[in-house]
Amino acid sequence: MDTLNPFRSDPVVQKLREGLLRRTAELQADLRGVRPPDPARAEAARARIEAWSELRGGPLALPYLATGRGRGPLVELVDGSVKYDMIGGIGVHFLGHGHPALLEAALDAALEDVAMQGNLQQGGVVPALGEDLLRLANEGGAALRHVFFTTSGAMANENALKLAFHRHAPADRLLAFEGGFAGRTLALAWVTDRPGYRTGLPPTLAVDYVPFFDPRDPAGSTARAHEALCRHLDRYPGRHAAMIFELVQGERGFYPGSPAFFRPLMAELRDRGVAVVVDEIQTFGRTHAPFAFQHFGLDELVDLVTVGKMTQVCATLFRPEYRPPAGLVSQTFTGATASFWVGRAVVREIREAGLFGPEGRNARVEAFFRERLGRLAERMPERIRGPFGLGAMVAFTPFDGSEAAAKATVRRLFDEGIVAFTAGHDPARVRFLVPTPAVSEADLEAVVGIVERVIEGGPP
Repeated sequence: MDTLNPFRSDPVVQKLREGLLRRTAELQADLRGVRPPDPARAEAARARIEAWSELRGGPLALPYLATGRGRGPLVELVDGSVKYDMIGGIGVHFLGHGHPALLEAALDAALEDVAMQGNLQQGGVVPALGEDLLRLANEGGAALRHVFFTTSGAMANENALKLAFHRHAPADRLLAFEGGFAGRTLALAWVTDRPGYRTGLPPTLAVDYVPFFDPRDPAGSTARAHEALCRHLDRYPGRHAAMIFELVQGERGFYPGSPAFFRPLMAELRDRGVAVVVDEIQTFGRTHAPFAFQHFGLDELVDLVTVGKMTQVCATLFRPEYRPPAGLVSQTFTGATASFWVGRAVVREIREAGLFGPEGRNARVEAFFRERLGRLAERMPERIRGPFGLGAMVAFTPFDGSEAAAKATVRRLFDEGIVAFTAGHDPARVRFLVPTPAVSEADLEAVVGIVERVIEGGPP
């Protein structure tokens, strides 16, 4: 593919690229740790953030407006502060900030003739990324043969459900887990188990909910989930097109399931002719395997899988029997050219960064936080509980677990030098989506030190 574009082999262009990469690294070199805001820039930064909040019609979750300069897990903001970014745009920036591989990929995209890729016209990078994802997805025996790209995780899930409804017509119902999240579109707001997200919206989909795994009662919660699933299937025979699975419930607060929980549910669905849809928008690349369904050993049971966030463009991967007729799924934009190039770089990096397996970097990050945050929880059980999650998905419950306490803790962490975010309700948690390939042990020690200082400061 690369040999067809003369810009990439041109010696003048190559020299310019090398110089840009070298100079960029030099200009990032002073970003080595947390830095407080610069008083000389604080007022102007505050005014810009307030103006942007007004333009977008609501306040920002955090006063985060970046300069465009970052290095690994560190990001510089317009007020002159430097912070550890432990949420990465809610999982988008898995390689951290200023990664040279991403800059190189963006330069490759800049040498293309168009800024966007689409359904009608696309460059060679589009099928190349599709091949990368399918190759990775099928390493453990899955039978995913096709891929369709789109611009958001919600649209990837929408496309998966369209394929399932078409395949299993006239089925008109869906199954989902209690506490799950699938998106906020008109349709997915009814799949997401948060009534507040559909206030004032007309009903669009009939969804039956199944209770999720409870680690305090593995056998009992598995039996209850299977019983509820069968009850829904028996009540509406032939009416369910699909069940959507979050293998780690992300927006709820990082609740993983287990193979023994998922396998009987998926087997029941396949026996009854109901599609198994796995939402990997947040889990892809963060567990002990590239895909969470691989981590849990469910490869042969999945029919459709969605990915996004760190992949920069989002995608629906599916078995041949879900191949759509012309016109069922299509859109003008499938993503920016830079997103496809960067997506390929991300997939390549996660394959080569030693992230996976029981001794992989994701597992080591998980073990680090379990030990260090667990030690805090033992010392201050009334102030912090946890940690929770899997791999690079780390969460803890601060203080009384209220939404107010979680939001205030996130803001205090921000002021002290960590960008984090909330998840869940009753209890509400603070979550990190750790940029595993970009963090060092010294970075993790610094992050835990800040968390400890904030928790020791007492309830907000």
